[in-house]
Amino acid sequence: MSILIPYAAPPGPQCLEAMAGLQLTNLARLLQTMTAEVTLSAGADQWTPLHERLQARALGLPSADGLVPWAARDAWQLGMTQMHGNKGWAWVTPCHWTIQSDHVDMGDPAQLALPLKEAEALWIAMQPYFVEDGITLFAQPLEHLGTRWLAHGAVFEDLPTASLERVAGSTIDRWAPSQVQAQPLRRLQNEMQMLLYRHPVNEARAKFKLPGINSFWVSGTGTLPASFVTGDPGPAASPLVTDDTLCTSARHDDAKAWTKAWETLDSTVLARVNGQLQARQDVRLTLCGERQAITLVPGDLPFWQRLRQRFDAPSPQQFLGTL
Repeated sequence: MSILIPYAAPPGPQCLEAMAGLQLTNLARLLQTMTAEVTLSAGADQWTPLHERLQARALGLPSADGLVPWAARDAWQLGMTQMHGNKGWAWVTPCHWTIQSDHVDMGDPAQLALPLKEAEALWIAMQPYFVEDGITLFAQPLEHLGTRWLAHGAVFEDLPTASLERVAGSTIDRWAPSQVQAQPLRRLQNEMQMLLYRHPVNEARAKFKLPGINSFWVSGTGTLPASFVTGDPGPAASPLVTDDTLCTSARHDDAKAWTKAWETLDSTVLARVNGQLQARQDVRLTLCGERQAITLVPGDLPFWQRLRQRFDAPSPQQFLGTL
């Protein structure tokens, strides 16, 4: 079994400060008995977080930065690539932007609490504008960090886009695609701000002091390999279980919640991993931060090296600090 833990080391300053006080006894034991291998390294400025690239690899998908074909995979699962092909797909997520004097902030779409009826009304209003730019905005809503739609159009082909996790609840400017190819999308985003300003859905939301939907975010672009389309996936993908326990608190830099989540994770999931190791089961644990993903694998060392490792192993805080 392979387990992936995203946000083991968080990006936010509050959670980073809280890391020093973590009590992770099971992680400490694992560091004393398992061997650490650097699985993947990256910069914090990349479009696709490391854990998404690892998830893509496990599924046999391309993992190029900004071009993991999540949307195309959804389209394939829905049987839509047979008619429309395996390229030019994207996720379009309705969202709320706050325009500041020198930047634009985007709220977390997962917190919009957008009911299906409201999403359908917005789709009806938005879809004709997308069609004018050669984009088909499909009505099927897929739940993931808020309602989103599948979209298909030539503008999305080979267009790197930032994961929604990069921008949800933060400033979008550094992540917005600036390529000439993306110009129609920037125009569409401006048009949506004007179109939706007085839309009945937003007027109704304003009465309950809920944020309005005034823009959208494009993500999940990339071309699906022909093997998926032809039904010949090739070698079996590596089984990978992702534990999202730390994700929400880390992305919102909620130090108290992140600390509690980590210590719960240590006493449950990591305790089970320790038990599996003692039972000599094959288990791998990948901890992922912004800069590195490190996999802990069962060590097959001579007795004297195992003994030395117990004394030389880094503390959980030292280890997490390298991620």
